Amino acid sequence: MHKLISAQPETAAAALERELLPGALPKHVAVIMDGNGRWGEGHGMPRAYGHRESVEAVRRCVTAADDLGLKHLSLFCFSTENTGRPEDEVESLYKLFDDVLDAETEKLHKKNVRIITTGMLELLPGALSAKFDAAVKRTAANDGLQLNLCVMYSGRSELLAAMERLARAVQSGEFIIERLNERSFRQFLFHPEIPDPDLVIRTSGEMRISNFLLWQMAYSELVFTEVLWPDFCRADFLAALLEYQHRNRRYGKVQ
Repeated sequence: MHKLISAQPETAAAALERELLPGALPKHVAVIMDGNGRWGEGHGMPRAYGHRESVEAVRRCVTAADDLGLKHLSLFCFSTENTGRPEDEVESLYKLFDDVLDAETEKLHKKNVRIITTGMLELLPGALSAKFDAAVKRTAANDGLQLNLCVMYSGRSELLAAMERLARAVQSGEFIIERLNERSFRQFLFHPEIPDPDLVIRTSGEMRISNFLLWQMAYSELVFTEVLWPDFCRADFLAALLEYQHRNRRYGKVQ
């Protein structure tokens, strides 16, 4: 993390925001929120403590995106691979999701944020899956920031599910295989209406995409930061946006 940000995050955020070009902000930012467990262990506490502390970073990120008028924010909350973690850690995460939905859904609704989910929520405990569904329904009419919570998500599983839906559509005669191209395939993804992320941020110093939005990230700009997610602040978010604005997006062409 830059010394200015770590020492004076509010001052750094104000300075960074002045540098941003409002007309060149990404429409869709996705975040791989990593480093919670290591943050907890680094503070002499259980990994679950880091997950609890991560909620404030989520609030900061959502608030910044909303303040800037971004259209879409996707957060990688829980992958199907995460179920392979120790049972007590997985259970603590389920409890955390439950508590956060109770505490935050109405607040987000009042801010005109629309919550959607991407993933196989049917694999969650029934009561928790129902609570996510309730949050989606509660905010369905909102037209502000669209907050996409990627829960029990796997990029490969999404592609397999899309191919299965495609095959069934061809089998039933609803889709003609000769129409298949990138645009038509998109309709079989979990949320074809959401634009591809312009910017993907990953925290904690890890430099991989971890099975996240594999189709959608084909031309996303990637920003990696060593900041562990619970420490991720508004200034870090703005710094990533500024880095994005300094990139030259060519989409494989020469400009």
